[in-house]
Amino acid sequence: MPSNNPAFRGLGGAGGGQQQAGWGSTPQFGAPGQYGAPTQDPYAAPSPYAATTTRYLTMDDVVTKTGLSFLVTVLAAAAVWAAPGDAAWGLALPAVLVAFVLGLVISFKQIANPIATLSYGALYGVALGAISEAFNDIYPGIVMQALIGTFGVFGGMLVVYKTGAVRVTPKLTRWVFGALIGALVLMLANFVAYFFMDDGLGIRSDGPIGILFSVVMIGIAAFLLLMDFDMADEAIRRGAPAKFAWYIAFGLLVTVVWLYIEILRLLSYLRD
Repeated sequence: MPSNNPAFRGLGGAGGGQQQAGWGSTPQFGAPGQYGAPTQDPYAAPSPYAATTTRYLTMDDVVTKTGLSFLVTVLAAAAVWAAPGDAAWGLALPAVLVAFVLGLVISFKQIANPIATLSYGALYGVALGAISEAFNDIYPGIVMQALIGTFGVFGGMLVVYKTGAVRVTPKLTRWVFGALIGALVLMLANFVAYFFMDDGLGIRSDGPIGILFSVVMIGIAAFLLLMDFDMADEAIRRGAPAKFAWYIAFGLLVTVVWLYIEILRLLSYLRD
């Protein structure tokens, strides 16, 4: 089954890409030997019904690996938040930088490995713990509100996907990724503008433009969740190996972390 998702390039279909002979095919043996006996024993050929050692991806694999990745992230964030004083703040920026580089490597090389995914989750957990603590000190209770909002969006998009209310089509995928690239370019331009204007382009301020931009970013992250759900379903349909669940878990972790930060930012604007 063809796929437009680059994550599935090189993946075979169900059965690991091996093609079995059809029911009507006739095995061809070598030239008859002495007394007309075939030189190749047909019973020595491997049976098409022999058990295979390859284990294919299931939804249980996706749920388990994703849950474990989120658990590591939450535990790392909780440990940083519980650390006395501001010692954990010194780890936040290095953790973000290392996690960013590791995320690029995982994405471009499509690494499906528990060490890579869990390391990414732990690194971003350190950064999230420090960021969440800072926001909660300024706006008490905002972290709980952001968590509720994140789970709400995640659950809502899962329902939307499962009911087929919004179908992931190649056209929708192009629109979502086009919007994502546009938003990233705009954020880069805003960063450069900070060197010339106090508020940059205003897309990261608590004014109407900043609020609107955060709402757009949350919308993009929500639709990226649909892409992640579809990636999991397609990987199962195509008979991907079980370890591919770690790559799916990584994709979901990236999207949910970004969604949480954007909701946290939007709530801070509304508080101001």
